[in-house]
Amino acid sequence: MRKTPILIVDDRKENLLTLESLLESPELELVKAESGNEALAKLLDYEFALILMDVRMPGMDGYETAELMRGSARSRSIPIIFVTAARMDREHMFKGYDSGAVDYLFKPLEPQILKRKVGIFLELHRQRQQLEEKTRELDGKILELEVLHKELEEKNEKLEILSSLDGLTGLFNRRYFDHNFVKEWKNAVREKTPLSLLIIDIDYFKNYNDHYGHLEGDDCLRKVAQALYEALLRPTDIIARYGGEEFTAILPNTDSDGAAKVAGRMMEHVARLAIVHQESTVADRVTVSIGASSLFPAGEWAGTLLLDRADKALYEAKESGRNAFRYRAGDE
Repeated sequence: MRKTPILIVDDRKENLLTLESLLESPELELVKAESGNEALAKLLDYEFALILMDVRMPGMDGYETAELMRGSARSRSIPIIFVTAARMDREHMFKGYDSGAVDYLFKPLEPQILKRKVGIFLELHRQRQQLEEKTRELDGKILELEVLHKELEEKNEKLEILSSLDGLTGLFNRRYFDHNFVKEWKNAVREKTPLSLLIIDIDYFKNYNDHYGHLEGDDCLRKVAQALYEALLRPTDIIARYGGEEFTAILPNTDSDGAAKVAGRMMEHVARLAIVHQESTVADRVTVSIGASSLFPAGEWAGTLLLDRADKALYEAKESGRNAFRYRAGDE
């Protein structure tokens, strides 16, 4: 068991021996000093629970020593009991308290009083240590909780991202599209900027699936999705898998000319894939048809109108023979 250190300071060896004999205990480590300077030096090596110090010492007396101890952060909180041979008047008593003493013991020492007072301060020391230990434990728990909270937030963020992605293509899913379509609409209303919407469909994809099989069909979807994603040049543009072989793109702050340029890049990127499609009647490679619509959002949510116009434009692109782009204004 770790012993509790107590510093006893007196310029007379016999007084130190008396204190040592009265306080001797297996729980205590009694450290002796014969001067104020020696006492200050001992503070560098020990963390004392209590200091018993004679007032009258040659050179540096107990008052001066106590004041220096109180001036150090390391020893400021250590209780000091002055031990003096004479009854003191009020002035000297207050001087002792001003210099940092918490109590007095008078010589000749009464063993029971000495032990009682020392016991009280040792108990306070133990309680303070327990409190510090509990505080450290609490700080550790708080830190642990903060780390766990951060990990939970990161996991929730990852889960949120995963829940927003299409499992096959890696693009955003319909749920994410619906949420962000409303958000971008509100942004466009606030900023008074145009908003464009593209709907992209892989031409004759059912024929492709039936002829090449579902595994090849899934691979085709992934490649086309990546090509469409790479055709977007701005981080604010959003593309999602809308369902089956259909994709949709939200283009903030984009007018009809901008929508046409993005659609053109998408068709070029898909064409570069050169995925063989023997069951297509429009080309021997996989192609896409795209419908687009744009408007300046104003007032309450009316995104379904923009979506409906883009869908009708896609229908016109298909009716024109596919592998085509058509546009309809959102306010028609």
